Amino acid sequence: MSTYKIVDDAYGKSGVKLLHIKRDGPVHSIRELEVNTQLTLSSKKDYTTGDNSDIVATDSQKNTVYLLAKKYGVNSPEEFAIILSRHFLNTYNHVLKVQVHIELYPWQRAEIDGKKHNHAFVFTPVAVRVCTVRMERNGVPVVESGLKDLRVLKTTQSAFVNFVADDYRSLPDASDRVFSTVITSRWVYSTTNVDYCRAWNTVKDSILSVFSGPADKGIFSPSVQNTLHLTEKLVLDSIPEINYIEMILPNKHYVNVDLSKFKNVGFAHNDTVLQPLDKPSGNIRAALTRSLPSKL
Repeated sequence: MSTYKIVDDAYGKSGVKLLHIKRDGPVHSIRELEVNTQLTLSSKKDYTTGDNSDIVATDSQKNTVYLLAKKYGVNSPEEFAIILSRHFLNTYNHVLKVQVHIELYPWQRAEIDGKKHNHAFVFTPVAVRVCTVRMERNGVPVVESGLKDLRVLKTTQSAFVNFVADDYRSLPDASDRVFSTVITSRWVYSTTNVDYCRAWNTVKDSILSVFSGPADKGIFSPSVQNTLHLTEKLVLDSIPEINYIEMILPNKHYVNVDLSKFKNVGFAHNDTVLQPLDKPSGNIRAALTRSLPSKL
């Protein structure tokens, strides 16, 4: 006779949307969030016997998000996720694990005639900020921050040459090409004593710095892989509280349109009109962590 065991479970509320307004006299600040909560309980009787007596309803989890935002405010998504995690563990003795994932909507203060507006904001989706906090009973919060949808492009200072040449290769060497990608990254902190907003901006600035280089002359990239690695190294060098970072860089291809067939026009060479290709695309991923000190 077969026996079965539940080896993993969690439930919660997804897509809890929240706008928090901090009013400091005439100057207002906003945080718009989308929060997902997940709880793992000590018993499985809700699954195995249909006994709901231990379930903290997902609607109650939604209400908790609103009530704690009112009580504590929202300084950063990471800090708010820690507040939520600790609340669920401290309030319900039968909750073993909590995971809170938050996406921060990219609002920035509007500038009018060179001055920052007191209460008007503009949606500026350069990159989307995300975080996930995981916490177990009698444990400490594990904080993971990240960004997604950071789309970048440069028109030169990128190459891809000397790769495997075999019967399957049709791609020629490219000594100068367009480099474009949509960056997703996540990183894990070794402590909760962190200025999360400053750290997030430092990561974003590091990504743009390594990708772009100096404004007047740029920086050469021999491959997506190398640019990715140099970026992760700069992040770990710049932020000692981060001990792990992962980046995913899909290669968004732009190819020169062949105009040479239009004989009467005379465009034998074309490096100004390119066609964006949606799919397929290369996809490069790597993670970097700090090496543990060797044992003597």
